[in-house]
Amino acid sequence: MNLVDTLIVGAGFSGLCMAMKLREAGMDSFLVIEKSAGIGGTWWENRYPGCACDIPSHLYSFSFDLNPKWSRMFAGWREIQEYLEQSVDRHGIRDRIRLQTKLSEATWDEDAGLWHVVLGDGSAIDARVIVSGMGALHVPHYPEIDGIERFEGPAFHSATWDSSVDLTGKKIAVIGTGASSIQFVPQIAPAAAKLTLFQRTAPWIVPKLDHAIEDRWRKRFEHVPGLMRAYRTLLFWMLEIRVMGFLKKGWLRAQGAKQARQHLEAQVADPKLRAKLTPTYEFGCKRVLISNDFYPALQRPNVELVTEPIKEVRAHSIVTGDRIERPVDVLIYGTGFRVTDMLLGLRIIGRGGIEIHDAWKERVSAYLGITVAGFPNFFLLLGPNTGLGHNSVVLMIEAQVRYVMSCLEMMRSRGQKVMEVRAASQQEFVERIREKPATSVWQAGGCRSWYQDQRTGESPVVWPGSVVDYRRRTRSAAAGDYQFGKVQKG
Repeated sequence: MNLVDTLIVGAGFSGLCMAMKLREAGMDSFLVIEKSAGIGGTWWENRYPGCACDIPSHLYSFSFDLNPKWSRMFAGWREIQEYLEQSVDRHGIRDRIRLQTKLSEATWDEDAGLWHVVLGDGSAIDARVIVSGMGALHVPHYPEIDGIERFEGPAFHSATWDSSVDLTGKKIAVIGTGASSIQFVPQIAPAAAKLTLFQRTAPWIVPKLDHAIEDRWRKRFEHVPGLMRAYRTLLFWMLEIRVMGFLKKGWLRAQGAKQARQHLEAQVADPKLRAKLTPTYEFGCKRVLISNDFYPALQRPNVELVTEPIKEVRAHSIVTGDRIERPVDVLIYGTGFRVTDMLLGLRIIGRGGIEIHDAWKERVSAYLGITVAGFPNFFLLLGPNTGLGHNSVVLMIEAQVRYVMSCLEMMRSRGQKVMEVRAASQQEFVERIREKPATSVWQAGGCRSWYQDQRTGESPVVWPGSVVDYRRRTRSAAAGDYQFGKVQKG
């Protein structure tokens, strides 16, 4: 295919959902490109020990492709990835996925009304529409620490886990105590001679209400009409109500903090260790984590929690600010992703030759998190301000895909081949949502987190509202928010 109507970048939940809906609508001129060797997006990349979702399985799946066979309340990466593989086959889109194919550059041709795309191997393809399904959790973040490049032992990020490294009997240093670390630390600690966990900020952690789903319930979900959808609806509202605790200070937020404190007190008896593990910022300011085995792992005799800042990394050790030098054989980064550096490493050149990173120099933004002024026929899935801290992000993906489909249908019905969001519509949207986070826990919670753009202090990552509200806003595209243009060629 040298020309496709729609080029989808990424074969995770976002890209696959877009492809399935295009096929369902009979819009068969599309191609999905994926830089990795397999489908699944973050669930292909992240394979560290203990890697699992923190949203209930029955809600972390497509609403149009429910899975009655989930084995656990919170599925692990392998089961989620297998679900996506099966979903691809059920919807007949495998023949439209090209793996190990990276997007390097895309340039808008105003005259032809096309995107000229250069792939990682130097080959080219043209597309009338580009849909980015890359999301935000794919560029690992590495800490800026003096001497980090001098470390001579194995070193890797949780998102690029090196399973060839035998951790048995090793002195392991883990930097970071985020969502990944609290999952893999309990898994690798028993095999280590010594595991040193370097913590900058204590996370809020609540109990993980995980359990195996009994076979009798799996059979009921499969054979009782409407039962699984009713259960999914129950899960949705149980999580959806939590957004009020993030948006305003009150009873819900206080209850969350109380539950987390009780969890810490129940699992950690040592007052000194408990003090180190007690957050000093408001509940919800950083991502709230779920775990039953992280605190017990830190109390193993071979595990040490260090809160003193790292001063430097040496060839075979780490030195902290108190001048204590700890020997290290293996260094593991549990430091998350560069969430606010969306589309990092890519060149997307829009109308008039503007590059998207220049357009985002002051603030990363998009209308409804989906379309960007100056970039016709270009759509983002899980773009700016559409991440969630309280519910399943798959719900947001489906809302966005529905919106993109309405845009494509609008172009078709109007006999147009090009549409671009008006700059005024985008600016009005940005100003409207900019006002909301000022009183939210993400802005006023007393912490620095990956929710925030460190340049501006604003939060271009999370949606400052409910999923219900977002789905209402994205039900269908409004023609008045866009400008259309017929092309003379192509």
